[in-house]
Amino acid sequence: MTTEPKITTQFAYINGQPYEVEPGETILNFLRRNDPTRKVPTLCDAPNLKPFGSCRVCSVEVALEENGRRKTVASCHTPISDGMILFPHSKSVQKLRKNILELVITDHPLDCLTCEVNGNCELQTVAGEVGITNIRYPKGENHLDTQKDLSHPYMVSDLSKCINCYRCVRACDEVQGQLVLSMAGRGFDSHIVKGADTSFFDSDCVSCGACAQACPTAAITDIFQSKSSKNVEKTRTVCTYCGVGCNLEVSASEDEIYSIKAPWDAEVNSGHTCLKGRYAFQFYDHPERLRTPLIKKNGEFVPATWDEAYDLIVSKFKGYKENDGPDFLAGISSSRCTNEENYLMQKFMRAVVGTNNIDGCARVCHSPTALGMQRTFGTGAATNSIKDLKLTDCIMIIGANPTEGHPVTGAKFKQHAMKGKTTIVIDPRKTEIAKYAHHHLDLRPGTNVALLNMMMYYIIEEGLVDQGFINNRTEGFAEFLEGIKKLDVNEMERVTGVDREKVRQAAIAYATAPNAMSFHGLGVTEHSQGTFTVMQIANLAMITGNIGRPGVGVNPLRGQNNVQGSADMGVQPHQGAGYMDITKPAVNQLYNAFYGVEVPSHIGYKIPEMFDAALAGKLRAIWIIGEDVVQTDPNTQKVISALEATDFVIVQELFMTETAKYADVILPGASFLEKSGTFTNGERRIQRVNQVVTPVGESKGDGQIIIDVMNRMGYAQPDYTPDGMLEEISKIVPFFAGVKWEELGENGKQWPVALDGTDTQILHTETFKRGLGHFEFHDFLESKEIVDHARDYPYILTTNRKLEHYNCGAMTRRTGNVDILTEDVLAINPVDAKSNAIQDGEMVCVESPRGKVDIRAFVTEDVNPGVLSTTFHFPEIMVNNLTSDVHDTEAMCPEYKVVSVRIRKSKGKYKNV
Repeated sequence: MTTEPKITTQFAYINGQPYEVEPGETILNFLRRNDPTRKVPTLCDAPNLKPFGSCRVCSVEVALEENGRRKTVASCHTPISDGMILFPHSKSVQKLRKNILELVITDHPLDCLTCEVNGNCELQTVAGEVGITNIRYPKGENHLDTQKDLSHPYMVSDLSKCINCYRCVRACDEVQGQLVLSMAGRGFDSHIVKGADTSFFDSDCVSCGACAQACPTAAITDIFQSKSSKNVEKTRTVCTYCGVGCNLEVSASEDEIYSIKAPWDAEVNSGHTCLKGRYAFQFYDHPERLRTPLIKKNGEFVPATWDEAYDLIVSKFKGYKENDGPDFLAGISSSRCTNEENYLMQKFMRAVVGTNNIDGCARVCHSPTALGMQRTFGTGAATNSIKDLKLTDCIMIIGANPTEGHPVTGAKFKQHAMKGKTTIVIDPRKTEIAKYAHHHLDLRPGTNVALLNMMMYYIIEEGLVDQGFINNRTEGFAEFLEGIKKLDVNEMERVTGVDREKVRQAAIAYATAPNAMSFHGLGVTEHSQGTFTVMQIANLAMITGNIGRPGVGVNPLRGQNNVQGSADMGVQPHQGAGYMDITKPAVNQLYNAFYGVEVPSHIGYKIPEMFDAALAGKLRAIWIIGEDVVQTDPNTQKVISALEATDFVIVQELFMTETAKYADVILPGASFLEKSGTFTNGERRIQRVNQVVTPVGESKGDGQIIIDVMNRMGYAQPDYTPDGMLEEISKIVPFFAGVKWEELGENGKQWPVALDGTDTQILHTETFKRGLGHFEFHDFLESKEIVDHARDYPYILTTNRKLEHYNCGAMTRRTGNVDILTEDVLAINPVDAKSNAIQDGEMVCVESPRGKVDIRAFVTEDVNPGVLSTTFHFPEIMVNNLTSDVHDTEAMCPEYKVVSVRIRKSKGKYKNV
């Protein structure tokens, strides 16, 4: 019989008073926790940085016995231990602190009254706390008296105000992992440099602003003077860009936004965010914002009142519904909108119009994730939380470039890899994290299924399966095993282009890690076998038992800020709010009773089917909210033809997008800064979005616009309030049962949320939602795009996203981000560039069976020979003129990642068609 080890309580003393010690504490943390009223001053300490001890202002005296000899130590990095006697504010310590501050100030410009951080300068504050009233030392020559660096669209430095605390260097290293800032020189000549002693703009700075937020003075700041002590109101909200869901602290006054910072206490981003979240907000009141409804008359848009726009919409919708039937109308909702607005849009289509023709951008990004994980686990969402990165031993990143697409989470992945922890990257491109990874499997685009089958083949061959987990928690393994054992590894090696030994080593690394987490992106889903690939990733987790505990799991990197939430709310044609199957009679009766009307029980159109229906004369009207389908959906010319074939097109937007140009009515919606509601991030975290400013012009919150139309069409729906809508949602969406607006707090809750308000960080801990996890084997099948066109179009084009922009770029192109990245470019391997006589920076004609575009070449070894890569952020290029009609066979997600093309040096600039 074993006995539990006895845990003894340890104590330390502050001025003779005993306080309990917590494991791992530093003296500074101990003092802050137990004696918060008597603050220990610091200059080099920051909430999201490791202890460093460069300023010594936090020094305290320590004795190990009563009346014993005292020793002066830096409290920020000295561990507390049992029996320590602390004297944090003795006369000796106060004298030392004053001396340190005086020396610092002799080398610091005393222009406090005109400095932008006056009143919010930590040096100024600490000097006051320490009691500096005069400087005993003669003022020295300021060795950093240099010109301000104003080279960057956002970042500003004035290193004459640097105090050499290293906080900016550490933020760049420890938080972002970019290693741009460093300290050069020695002694009095020590000074901060960017890159190889260049400017911010010419360095490798990614403009995240971590250094500016960390800097205690005005040595590094930004053009928005975000550390200014202006009389502003600060509002906590959530970022509108990617699925990370960063918390933001927005400073505003009189409907003008001044700056954005990242809250230190945010569980998602802990005082960090990327350049989009921190700096790309000026679109909110850009001159090109839509400020009034517009109606197209004689081919031209003319301003209209809301009543005129509503009357036209209601008249048209009622007419089509009565004359053609409700299935001749369709709606596309937006993942940029809140949960509440997405819920309202699907409710409008189902309960008011009477059709299930409702879909959203998840169709063109993560619909295979939802379907594949539902088939395998029963739930189509992330199994774990990003905080589990601290607990995992191995991460596998498949078809994602998170430092570009999900920058804050990407920075955490990068830190994981840089610290030497096992990292596997499966991607055709040499992404930033791939350069640090132990295993980079650079497969040919479109061959994910073949490669993952190889990995599972080797895990089985090496005897590394978790048989206990398989026996107790899964079904279908015998049939799955039979399929895996029949694999022709030679053929899979040929198909993928990856050496089998590299695959074997990666498989062993994943299977032998005590805890392994997988993360996947659109490089998994946007394929003809996207759903099957997601199921394989889930199979890989089950076969090794990496499900249901901290530090493991299957975790999709959601693309847009609320793509998870829009699907949760029922923005799909086959499932209503809460992922309930609309074809089941019991579910149909539930919705009928809840909405108070009969709703349809047959599956509606997915987005590609909407376009097909329009071209076939089976769609009369479509309402598109916040999606630029012309620029971002595949096969642009087909999309345009479909919109032109639709009698009545409504577009609800912030700007005159490429899609809005084909509208009959344009409704000006509100940005995330102009409304309240909730977003659900990629880890199922429901967070409050709080209105900061009033909508510009006559624009309205998107939820209220939908409600106005609902009421005018005869369905009574109360005016929009975030708490009221959440209350309604909680009554129909099972996993929102305990969600209440006032209880979400600042960090939100992860669904499912029980009635008592308890949320869930980890799914499938004891059983899967579907009962047993389901194994299902699928063999590799070549994309129809390659089969039909590879002979005449021998290169494979794959599309992706860049850090500075978001989707169609409608918002980011109206901020300073456009000064950093000004155009879409074509990544091309030097071998292919040479064989086509193409030089870096020259224009290239890229042609597919659908069309051709001119685009500038970026010659790089980040792509393999035969593979090209680009983005579609800029409408001047319209890259989706090239992409195809091939879709995932199960979820109808477009295959953006495999496009057969041919290239040549451009003969001259022409209109891209």
